[in-house]
Order: sequence, then structure tokens, then C-alpha cells
Amino acid sequence: MEIKVTRTTAPLEKPLEAEKAGTLGFGNYFSDHMFLMEYDEGIGWHDARVEPYHNLSIDPAASVLHYGQEIFEGMKAYRTKEDEILFFRPLMNAARWNQSAKRMCMPTMEPEMYMEALQAVVDVDRDWTPHAYGTSLVLRPAMIALEKSLGVHPAKKYLFFIICSPSGAYYKNGMAPVSIYVEEEYIRAAAGGTGYAKCGGNYAGSMLAGEKAEEMGYDQVLWLDGVERKYIEEVGSMNMMFVIDDTIITAPLAGTILPGVTRNSILTLAADAGWKVEERKLSIDEVYQAAHEGRLNEAFGTGTAAVVSPVGKLCWRGEELVINGGKIGPKAQYLFDKLLGIQLGNSEDVYGWTKVCERKY
Repeated sequence: MEIKVTRTTAPLEKPLEAEKAGTLGFGNYFSDHMFLMEYDEGIGWHDARVEPYHNLSIDPAASVLHYGQEIFEGMKAYRTKEDEILFFRPLMNAARWNQSAKRMCMPTMEPEMYMEALQAVVDVDRDWTPHAYGTSLVLRPAMIALEKSLGVHPAKKYLFFIICSPSGAYYKNGMAPVSIYVEEEYIRAAAGGTGYAKCGGNYAGSMLAGEKAEEMGYDQVLWLDGVERKYIEEVGSMNMMFVIDDTIITAPLAGTILPGVTRNSILTLAADAGWKVEERKLSIDEVYQAAHEGRLNEAFGTGTAAVVSPVGKLCWRGEELVINGGKIGPKAQYLFDKLLGIQLGNSEDVYGWTKVCERKY
């Protein structure tokens, strides 16, 4: 794929002081450049380019604004001690991207093309990848429908773009255990819907419950299934895992939760550590019963943004559980350290999960 590179003549100031102070936050700063490429029916993907970061100009009748035809991905690039930049499992993200695109009636992309686009923009902006421990360059590939039409049908024209954000921890308190409210009134997804696709509508539909939880003093919402309202699915920004009787239990991939790259990685690491892992339906009643019987040892979320986030409190129907004394559990800590070690290039990557960003541009 030929990629035209136009470098900025007015580079932005990098947030070096925020990085030193540990106040980068998540998604607050953006790098000098972005990747863009168009798709037209009958032509395919064309005009791949890296340009200075800028606002997008789209028609008010663009399909994305009226019918939400949009998808995105969440990824990170990490700086190693040797000053290399590493992608983490980018081809798995590419596969999920195409899965989302198919569900939303949008054009797919060859994994090699997706990878080359990432490579180009990250290489051009490699100096934006922060150095401090616990930081990364967050990558946001996205695709929107641009066709000028008010008819409800798949668009014939799309824009694909990637922006980059030097970031710190997703939660302001880092690895401090979060508190979660179990939602029963609203649902996130149902079988046959878009629950497994990474599309904006899934997140927009979750915000009302998120506001409700925040008003009650909780960090996140834990969603239950959309039919019986009893089986645990996921948290808004993470897949969820519970440790009951030393077994790690998480919801199965049945079309209603996001097939997390971090989820898959954590399950692999846990199994290789010799721990028992189960992907099965887990009811909120079973979780509370296990807690009452002293068998609920840990709970934690997994996701690209937070990596591993321990859960210290869980509230359902007014009853609040304090899990593992409100502290990080040993399994969550081990898995976090193990996975981050691979992502940062500090531990041997026996799985072949990381890929070096080559110096080409």
C-alpha cells in the first residue's frame, strides 16, 4: 500500500511535564499526525496518507450522523527500555475490526493494510510515545459512513482514520480497586444485536446507567444479560472475571459481549500459570452466594485501557460487597505484572504477541 506522508510544519508541544508528574490521564492529548484513507463502492480503499492532525469536514447529511454507521478499535503502542515501539497483538485487533465492520455493513480491510496504516502513523509520531512506566500511546482507529443521504441503507462511501494519544492510567487512581454497581433496569446488549461489535452506539447506550452509578458513588456499571437480567456479562469498558474457589470465571463469547484482546491474553496467561479457568454463564446470585460463603476471592476487569483493574466493591440491590478486603488480589496482580511485562518488552514474549514498529517513514 502506497502511503503519502505530509509532515506538520507546526509541531505541537508534547505533554512532557504531565508525563513527569503522572498526570497525563487517558485520551487528553493528541499527537501531531493522523492517518486517513477513503473507501468508495466500486473503487475500494484509496488515498492512504498521513497528515497533520486536523478537524474533519463532513456533510450534515452524512450517514454516520443520522444512523450511527461507525466502528472503532482500542489499541496501544509501548516504548521499551531499548527505545523500540511495540504493538500488542495488532492482528487480533484487525480481526475484531473486520468482525465489527461486517456487523455494521461496512467495508472490511486486509489485515496487512490495517497493520501498515498503524505502522505509518505510529512511526511518524514515534516521539509521542511516552517513556514513563505505566504510560503508552493509545491508538484509535475508526471508520465513519460519509454518504450524503437520508435513506436508511448501508453507505457507499467511508472514511477510515487513526489518531494517537499519549496516555497514562485509565482510572485516575491507577491500580487502586474500583467500585461497581450492578445494573438491572437497563441492558447493554441482547443476542442478535451489536454487543460483540465495537461500535459507538453500544457506548452511547451505556451512558445513562453510567451516570446513575456515578451519582451513587460507583466507578462503573456491571451489565447483566438482556433476557433474564441475572447473568453477568461485562463492565462498560472491561470484560469481567471473578475468582471463586480459586477458579477464574468469565462470561462466554456468545455475541453479547466484546471479544476482548486483553481478555483472551489474560485467560491464556492464567491457564499457563496452572490455574483453572471457566468461560460460562455466571449469575449475580452465584457471585453473592459465593461471597456470603467466603468463596469469592477476587474480582477484576480486563481491557486495553486499564489492562487489569481489580474490583474492591460490588453493589447489587442495595447490598454492597467488599471483595478481598478492598485490596488487589494475588491473581489480578500476577496477571497485570505478567501481561504488562510482555507489552513493555521486559518479559520474554513466548506467544509472539508483540510486533516492533519499524522505522520506515
